[in-house]
Amino acid sequence: MYRTFPDRRAAGSALARELVRFTGPQTIVLGLPRGGVPVAEEIARALKAPLDIILVRKIGMPKNPELALGALAGPEGQTIVLNSELVNDYGIDAATIEAQAAPKRVELAQRRKLWGARLKAGALEGKVVILVDDGIATGATMRAAIAAVRADQPRLVIVATPVAAPDALKRISKLSDEVVCLSAPVEFFAVGQHYESFPQVSDDEVRAILAAADSLSPLPSQRS
Repeated sequence: MYRTFPDRRAAGSALARELVRFTGPQTIVLGLPRGGVPVAEEIARALKAPLDIILVRKIGMPKNPELALGALAGPEGQTIVLNSELVNDYGIDAATIEAQAAPKRVELAQRRKLWGARLKAGALEGKVVILVDDGIATGATMRAAIAAVRADQPRLVIVATPVAAPDALKRISKLSDEVVCLSAPVEFFAVGQHYESFPQVSDDEVRAILAAADSLSPLPSQRS
């Protein structure tokens, strides 16, 4: 089914209507920055749930950074998920993977401070975690986000996205407890094609969203 959305917030409101059954004190909403954060804000507001971000960063292929070799997730980039097909097809060794990943770990640490992410290890144990992005193309960053969240032993991991490529959706469905996706068109080219307005989300907007959300529904006490 092909569907377009006026903007990220409208998409978040539409997703929230499908997620109201998860309303409760054990639910935490985590947006994938930057584009997933405005979507997640609408969901968190509707569910009256705490909101933060899950730190993720794509790892590009050597000499082709736009092609996802994999992704890192977590405050220290401690979780890594690789595209095994690319690793095998191109014979990429561990040293090359680390060389591609190392600068992304530095970026994650910088962005954690820049955006004001505060969720600490252990805060998601026993929780219902809703992971939100504005769209899923390859699924690399969402797979890394799921793996990082699983390390905290949550009760449920729910993935919520307005639109996704069908192949990526299948992979994500196997890793999560449930996926809520409003559109998965067969002819999927880019996330932005499914939005009438799709501007880049700024660092300032991410900071403002997290600060406002924290004043309404603070995160659990395991925070830095």
